[in-house]
Amino acid sequence: MTHEQHIDSLRQQVLAAAAARRPLRIRGGGTKDWYGAAAAAADTLLDMRSLSGIIDYEPTELVITARSGTPLVEIEAALREHNQMLAFEPPHFGAGATLGGVVAAGLSGPRRASSGAVRDFVLGAVLMDGRGEVLNFGGQVMKNVAGYDVSRLLAGSMGTLGVMLQHSIKVLPRPVATATLRFAMSEIDALARLNTWAGQPLPVSASCWHDGVLTVRLEGAAAAVDAAIASFGGERLSADGADAFWTALREHSDPYFKDASQLWRLSVPPAAGALVLDGEQLIEWGGAQRWLKLPAIDSADTTDNALARAARIRASVRAAGGHATLFRQGAAGRAGVPVFEPLAPAIARVHERLQQAFDPAHIFNPGRLF
Repeated sequence: MTHEQHIDSLRQQVLAAAAARRPLRIRGGGTKDWYGAAAAAADTLLDMRSLSGIIDYEPTELVITARSGTPLVEIEAALREHNQMLAFEPPHFGAGATLGGVVAAGLSGPRRASSGAVRDFVLGAVLMDGRGEVLNFGGQVMKNVAGYDVSRLLAGSMGTLGVMLQHSIKVLPRPVATATLRFAMSEIDALARLNTWAGQPLPVSASCWHDGVLTVRLEGAAAAVDAAIASFGGERLSADGADAFWTALREHSDPYFKDASQLWRLSVPPAAGALVLDGEQLIEWGGAQRWLKLPAIDSADTTDNALARAARIRASVRAAGGHATLFRQGAAGRAGVPVFEPLAPAIARVHERLQQAFDPAHIFNPGRLF
């Protein structure tokens, strides 16, 4: 089947679903099916894996363009050949991760605080809307009536605005030198140290504090990394040990992320102090991202208890100037707890207008985001 035939097949499925008001579950490799609100079992699957392949990659331009179903490992292998990378360090969460899933989920890895988020690197996109029209955003900038940069707006949209067909992503050279240092210190001391470093021209690209240990990654010019090592002190990890540590953190294969009844993602200002919450915390991004792991919850736990617990977590995080997301849930189920922070009325109206503009029949991943 040619690319044009693939697009026409997708269009026919979209038009049929819109006419019947039948929801479509847009899916790539399925490695992030658990993220966001659960899709209804009755939704019709729209499998994007056949829409695959790198369309254009010119290393000197630092841009790669590929179809949404392209495996993430294929993208990264092509970049590695030219000593380049996706600087936002996207998690795979499984072997089948695709480029479209990376953009739809909008999740970034340990380097996010120093390099930027997924949306910061999305330069262009091709999208099929709920009317079956193929829209191009980016290079030839096309904006909707509200004036949004739609190519970046798609990052984190969970596929609710349309069928993403291809993306153009900015890439960066791999750092010349890298080193990972480890320090024993309390949470309060770690947050103070990270905020002090953030105000200085230091090559800190990633950080993680957990259980009395602060781990910091340095990346950049060899002279800058060597100077930081001499200034920081601490214990230096081997290259293999450092790679294993940051990969496990990115992919949530680190033991911390195992056996949680609930895993909350807390987004707060980096300068926020320690959050006093029940559960075990892990801190990334210089203090801006904090994970909260709740212990096993009794199977008799009620929905009212779960909602009250979630309300306490969200209230504490809001008081610190941030918001909380129920990132993962154990076998006990979500018990009716909203995954994402409820939107303010004005922001909710913006979401409604966007959905009406792109998906008037409300067929794309309904309920997955809000």
